[in-house]
Amino acid sequence: MDVSVENTGGLGRRMTVQVPAERVDQEVQSRLQSMTRTVRLDGFRPGKVPLKVVEQKYGEQVRLEVVNQVVHSTIQEALTQENLRPAGEPHVEPGQSRPGEPLEYVATFEIFPELAGSLNFAFTINKPAVDISDTDVDAMIDNLRKQRATWNVVERAAQLNDQVSIDFEGTVEDGKPFTGNKGEKMPIVLGSSSMVPGFEEQLVGVSAGEEKTVEVRFPENYPSTEIAGKTAQFKVKVHSVSEMALPDLDDAFARAFGVDEKGIAGLREEVTANMRRELKGLLVARMKDEVFGKLLENNPVEAPRNLIDSEIEQLKTREGMQGFDAQSLEANAQKRIKLGVLVSEIARQNQIQVDPDRVRDTIETIAGSYEKPEEVVQWYYGNQEMLAGVQSAVMEEQVVDWIMAHSGAEVKEEDMSFQALVDAAKQAKEQG
Repeated sequence: MDVSVENTGGLGRRMTVQVPAERVDQEVQSRLQSMTRTVRLDGFRPGKVPLKVVEQKYGEQVRLEVVNQVVHSTIQEALTQENLRPAGEPHVEPGQSRPGEPLEYVATFEIFPELAGSLNFAFTINKPAVDISDTDVDAMIDNLRKQRATWNVVERAAQLNDQVSIDFEGTVEDGKPFTGNKGEKMPIVLGSSSMVPGFEEQLVGVSAGEEKTVEVRFPENYPSTEIAGKTAQFKVKVHSVSEMALPDLDDAFARAFGVDEKGIAGLREEVTANMRRELKGLLVARMKDEVFGKLLENNPVEAPRNLIDSEIEQLKTREGMQGFDAQSLEANAQKRIKLGVLVSEIARQNQIQVDPDRVRDTIETIAGSYEKPEEVVQWYYGNQEMLAGVQSAVMEEQVVDWIMAHSGAEVKEEDMSFQALVDAAKQAKEQG
């Protein structure tokens, strides 16, 4: 088998493969000979159909089947022979196959970039040192109380943390309305940041029955491109002002969250355990972002165009990415593919294999938040796509662990509160 490879620019390759005629012809003849014993044709007894007749009737079809099979097998042989790793499925331009003549075909594809020399790990990793204090637990229980709060109407001006019920109607640029610009009797907690920045702050001090015009500017990166970066005026009518009434911290409150034993003490134990699980996940995500950010910065790498385009299409369908513009999608896709290349190379160079026990632990952790965790575990292992997603995430975590332990990168611990870590994770998620 003869193979020649042409560099078409960047990561593009054009590979021409020539397969000896006998490899195709022998297989074609073998199949046709086998068919003489099984094919049924009018005028011939079963098993007595002459080879020539079978060849005339089925020869072209059989040759096409053999050629497809030979192309499929030899392209892998050729890639291995030339030490090429295609990024995605090669596009094959089928060639003609005639008896007695070599089969020649062309495959075009992009390859994964070859990373010259050693990767650069000369960077510092900042690792948060976080503990969950009694104050953190108190704050979490306070949030639970707010979730169960009731609202009592008051006859006074609105303050931060009050709830106001309002009608509003917004316009931009010479009174033009926009999608989602109206609301009626909408309850808004002042200071909750549920509205566009600047909106809630201007309602502090309003009273029931009051009308007011609120002017805000939507952020440049606002998901709706219709109003992103624009100034809007909202006509607001206040129906009522209510203040929060928190439930008492008693056994009834604990039972409302499924804690029947130990009362509030039991609830604190449950909340602390949940926070520790959350902390573990936050630290994994934080270290992944920290390490991979430094890895990308110190190791520029070219990304295969076809993988970028495929990633963009996937990002378009993912929750939270629909409102992003083409430039943001391109940047996100480039980052993901480049990281994939680097992670794959680190795993290959250091023979890092996905740890099945760690995959199992991850799936069981996910399943633990469901009513029937054993069914969720079975579902993951029965769904190849979902299982592959967990395996990929675990591989990334293992690569992060390897970089922190063996790469020579400097690791510095920095004290951080639990809430600061939560806020940082939320901000990172909003920024995509």
